[in-house]
Amino acid sequence: MKTYSEAGVDIDKKDIFLNELLKQLKFKRKNLSPFLGAGHYSALVNFGRYYIAINTDGVGTKMLVADEMKKWDTVGIDAIAMNVNDTICVGAEPFAFVDYLIISDYDMKKAKEIGKGLNKGAKRSNISIVGGETAVMPDMVKGTDLSGTAIGFLKKGKQITGKKIKKGDLIIALKSSGLHSNGFTLVRKLLKEHNLSYLDKIGSKTIGEILLTPTEIYVKTVLDIIRNSSVNGLAHITGGGLRNLIRLSNKKFVIDDPIKPHKIFSVLQEIDNIEYKEMYQTFNMGMGFMVIAPEKDENGIREILKNHGMFGKTVGHIEEGNGVYLPEYKITYDSY
Repeated sequence: MKTYSEAGVDIDKKDIFLNELLKQLKFKRKNLSPFLGAGHYSALVNFGRYYIAINTDGVGTKMLVADEMKKWDTVGIDAIAMNVNDTICVGAEPFAFVDYLIISDYDMKKAKEIGKGLNKGAKRSNISIVGGETAVMPDMVKGTDLSGTAIGFLKKGKQITGKKIKKGDLIIALKSSGLHSNGFTLVRKLLKEHNLSYLDKIGSKTIGEILLTPTEIYVKTVLDIIRNSSVNGLAHITGGGLRNLIRLSNKKFVIDDPIKPHKIFSVLQEIDNIEYKEMYQTFNMGMGFMVIAPEKDENGIREILKNHGMFGKTVGHIEEGNGVYLPEYKITYDSY
């Protein structure tokens, strides 16, 4: 099993499916029309002098790993991180969150640990959890599912959509904490196919512990960068890997000096001889977030990263053309 598609998640078919759904969404409320709708990381809705940013996401099949390990204290962080990291991609500051938890039974340890994770995620991103829903569905699920919705705001005129990205801009990547919350359908099936256990070790940690490392939250760092730099584009590298960059602009994103991936990525690649093209379009490969900015702002952004204790580096630049290009592996992605 060498591809995400073979594992059961076909990114291209997902796009077709989504387009069929979106074609039916024709109604728009008057006086609250969206400025930026489906297709970007977060929708922007007109609200007086401001835009309200709204987006939703979940932990995905990483929850199956948590259930197997009986360790749920990090997945709440993931649920918030996957959302607030999208919110900041349009320049909005997230301020509120609602969660949606589906369970099959009443496991009190699970409730306590998920709650602790949600609280940590809220603190790290400086948001309030203002509500949520817990649904008990023993006939529909045998484990747990956790998702949520983030709400943010920004003043009109301050939105960052990627339209200002131009030739010569630099691509600065912020390091991920690991797999984050994407590609786990492939990960789980690879491990099973090659008889690897979550309790097997890579270095001093078990595979399960490594997989459950929570998603990095970039909110405070990126908001600081936005306030003090001329940022032209922001990308949260989630499902689809580097193909996410294509959502921002029809320019050419050249990644000629990528961050070295964490050990877990090379382990997964080597056990089934997966091609680099598949790896970089399924996983973040060590680069969880990207900032596209003019060259003149590079040193200032580096200083902000240093102040926040966040590792980042200039991994590429913008050229005329379109798509994403990794010269080291002669890889080109021309569609999201």
